Amino acid sequence: MGRVGSAAVLGAVLGAMATPAGADEAGLLERYRGDRAGWPAPELDEDVPYRPLAALPARPPYPADNPDTPAKRELGRLLFFDPRLSVAGDVACASCHDPEQGWSDGRRKSLGHEDQEGDLNAPTVVNSGYLDELFWNGRAHSLEEQALASWTNPVEMAADPAAATARLAAVAGYPARFRSAFGDARLSPLRIQRAIATYMRSVTMTDTPYDRFLRGEREALSDAQVRGLHLFRTRARCMNCHNGALLSDGRYHHLGSSFYAVGNFQGRYALSHRAEDVGAFRTAPLRGVTETGPWTSAGLIDDLDDLLSIYNMGWWQNAPLDEKIDGIPFATLSPHIQPLDLEPEELADLRAFLDALTGTMPEARPPALPGR
Repeated sequence: MGRVGSAAVLGAVLGAMATPAGADEAGLLERYRGDRAGWPAPELDEDVPYRPLAALPARPPYPADNPDTPAKRELGRLLFFDPRLSVAGDVACASCHDPEQGWSDGRRKSLGHEDQEGDLNAPTVVNSGYLDELFWNGRAHSLEEQALASWTNPVEMAADPAAATARLAAVAGYPARFRSAFGDARLSPLRIQRAIATYMRSVTMTDTPYDRFLRGEREALSDAQVRGLHLFRTRARCMNCHNGALLSDGRYHHLGSSFYAVGNFQGRYALSHRAEDVGAFRTAPLRGVTETGPWTSAGLIDDLDDLLSIYNMGWWQNAPLDEKIDGIPFATLSPHIQPLDLEPEELADLRAFLDALTGTMPEARPPALPGR
């Protein structure tokens, strides 16, 4: 190599050394604040059915046999807050999905009929209308089906739908509400399910800073939040499970948050009977995540920074017991879970991005119920 070549190489090295540390960051921020086509490619495992990040549409889809109407939505609101649906008259949908608690209940595990404790954390109902499968193991395929399952669950509302419907039919004010919603005053369990589901589809959060950023308001996120978005899409590995418009792949993964033979440890396995589904629970959508703790299907973590730290270390593989229960395989940690080695300032940026996923929580006050 001649003198000119050597000088050029040396100049390039010295120039790189002299480049301010913030120059790369400035370029990264500029790329994210520009056209989406210029964003860095996401870093994903090979088997991930990736869906691009996207803002949520303003309204979820409504089924053809249960279209949205204001009267049905209002009836559903009353029913959602009415404890008379339960067998003892003291548990309403809102008991476990309280608007003041991020539409969850703030408990590790919910309390239902006769103060029985459930075996999983109550997920928020915010944006539940966009989901294809409900409950942590995906056993319901519509909000109508979910409403019936919770209504009849002996640990939750423990109701006999026919008996509960007859009680409400005798309450002055309800028949007229059903006439407005359905065309006649007849009460039925199916109509109650449909009204509650219609109301739940109205409980949405689609205008977060993150959604506005994706719609083109490139200053809706702070620099720290943009850096966190980049980590979310790349080294933090979040996109392997949290992708698409819902920030959820709708699939089921074992994180290490359930323990073999403890509580509801089977997860998706109870439905699929596939070994890889033992301890696997549905990926939670992330909008409103800062308001919906404690986190994980078992409600194990009550500090979001602690949760990020656990992901950073790669969770843990629970040790198997000496014997299997009823032939159920031991759970295996999802291959998408790996140590991240993020620095404290990177974890802070990732947390800042999670903060941007919460806008104004939907508000609702307990209504004046018919007959009370």
